[in-house]
This record gives sequence, C-alpha cells and structure tokens, in this order.
Amino acid sequence: MIEVQHLTYQYPGADGPAVDDLSLTIGNGQFVAILGHNGSGKSTLAKHFNGILRPTSGKVLVNGLDTSDPANALDIRRAVGMVFQNPDNQLVANIVEDDVAFAPENLGVPSGEIRRRVDEALRLVGMYDYRMHAPHLLSGGQKQRVAIAGVIAMQPGCIVLDEPTAMLDPLGRREVIDTVTRLCREQGITVVHITHHMDECIGADRLIVMSEGHIVADGAPAEVFSRVEQLKAEGLAVPATTELLYQLRQAGMDVPLDALSVENCAKTIADALRG
Repeated sequence: MIEVQHLTYQYPGADGPAVDDLSLTIGNGQFVAILGHNGSGKSTLAKHFNGILRPTSGKVLVNGLDTSDPANALDIRRAVGMVFQNPDNQLVANIVEDDVAFAPENLGVPSGEIRRRVDEALRLVGMYDYRMHAPHLLSGGQKQRVAIAGVIAMQPGCIVLDEPTAMLDPLGRREVIDTVTRLCREQGITVVHITHHMDECIGADRLIVMSEGHIVADGAPAEVFSRVEQLKAEGLAVPATTELLYQLRQAGMDVPLDALSVENCAKTIADALRG
C-alpha cells in the first residue's frame, strides 16, 4: 500500500531533518500504530503518506504512485484519507450527512452513489442515527467519527489518523479506536494510527516507534513493549500491564513481559504464583 524509500524531510529554516533517511513498507489491510514523543517525526511522516508533504530526498510510493509527482496527487488522495487531531477543522457543513457528502461531491461522484456512500459510511462508524444533527452539537468522539465517515465516503484503501484522540476524553478516545479497529478488521481498510498514547497501540498488528526522525523499534506490540528499558530511554512509557510485569520481574518473579491486556496480565501473574 505504502512504500517509503530513504525518506528525508527538512522543514524550511530548520537546523536538521524532521525525518532522516527512513524506509518502511505498509501492507494492505494492516493496522499499523506509530508511536513517539513530540518532535519524533511521526506526524511529519504521516503527512507524506498522502502527499501533504513531499520528500526533501528519497521517495514515498502509494500503490506504486510517486507522491512527488503532482500528476499523481488526486489519485493518491483518493487512496489515502487523512484524519487530524481537531475534528472541528474537518467539519465543514451544518448537517452531519452534508459534511460526509462533501468530499465525494468534490470528487465528482454521481448523486445517487454519494447517497449510498454517505449512508454506508455513517453506519460503519455508528453515526447513522445522527445524520440530520448539527455537527457542533456532537461530543468530541462523535465529531471525530463523523470526520472518519467523511474519509470513508471517499472509499480510500488506507486511512491515516494523525493523533485523532489528542483532544478527546477517555470515552471519545475509546470510540475512535474501536471504530478504526473495526474498519480494519471488517472492511480490510489499511489503518495507520499516529499516537503518543501507549494503550491505543495494543490492538495493532504492528507497532513502529520513532525518535528524532528515525525508527527505533518495529514489530508486534507485545514484542516492542517488552523492550521496557529501551522505550524508557526514549522518554516513553509502556502500558500499565507491561509496567506491572516489569516491576514484578525486577523483584524476582519469573514472568514474561508480553501480556498486554488486563486479562492476560492477570493470568500471567496467577500462573507464575502457582508455579
């Protein structure tokens, strides 16, 4: 779906690159979480996935199309939809269904097909019953789900979410993560989720950790979070379950560090106590 080849990007006037000689491949249908502290380069990387930014050097290919070629811009933005931190910046209409229809209308989709796409997208994110509501009256989590529906209505193969829960309360965060997880698992949409919240990465297929423009870890979440000391050296915490197992291990209990859910963590500790 996305191939990054030796990507370097430096903002005008900056002392050094925000992303430095970075390469990775993201496959179709994957749920990839990208984790890093502020300034790690994760949002800069995300904005290359649909051509918002173009490489200073190196290449980014989306379905084989080079994002540096302006002739590919429309096809790339049809293939990769972006959802940002603040849903208010993506909501443009006074009625929810009109907002979801905005992007496909601008793509020249026929009206009958727009109607079908809008209804389907709102059902997929659980917001169909709110289709005639005013977006500004919705909760933060509901607004973000409408923003996601607007991207789905474009029928992209990939959705990139750039810290979409940063402005939400815990309930809103859960709504958004559950929604994009379901879209990936049930609809086969590739999801790239940029975040600094550890717990939002647990259900991903793959976790990439960035620091100072480089990838410092890449693997299954359970494997990456097991590298507790490396992550702490990067200024990152680990999920509470991993931290508990780590502390128990430091105290002499023989437990693995790869149990991320509360249930699996409890079972791991119980098994160790019985052993």
